[in-house]
Amino acid sequence: MTLTAKDVAEILRLLDSSSFDTLSLEMNGVKLNLQRGSAAPVRQSAAPAPESQPTNESPAQRQPLDVTFRSAKPPSEAGLKDISSPLLGIFYRAPKPGEPPFVEVGTKVEPDTVIGIIEVMKLMNSVRAGVAGQIAEILADNGALVEYGEILMRVRPSA
Repeated sequence: MTLTAKDVAEILRLLDSSSFDTLSLEMNGVKLNLQRGSAAPVRQSAAPAPESQPTNESPAQRQPLDVTFRSAKPPSEAGLKDISSPLLGIFYRAPKPGEPPFVEVGTKVEPDTVIGIIEVMKLMNSVRAGVAGQIAEILADNGALVEYGEILMRVRPSA
């Protein structure tokens, strides 16, 4: 069993409504550590071996492996600038369900243009382009869980 974006969003909601500041969850070799008010990004890691399998390593010698939600594909052309996620949360391309997306491929943007929103603990955070140019690639899906630093879109900068 793996954690879905919906599962993580529900876990974040539960942590937000609780009086706890941290949460560590481990199930089926997947470890999720959450900390309220942390400056560091939330990390998800997987244990290298399930506990039922014998191993010669002691638990102190095992190093968790970083798990990424999606690997970014290489840019389709040289010179594109990445727009990365400023935080972990659920990425939405439109202001509300059923409304058109903030931007599409080919949309001209300025540094302060909103290209999407990220929901974290019931708070909607605007994501701005940060660069002037034209949207060349959209990598993040609407409603997808995105990680801090994950590439959301790529922009062909203005000359």
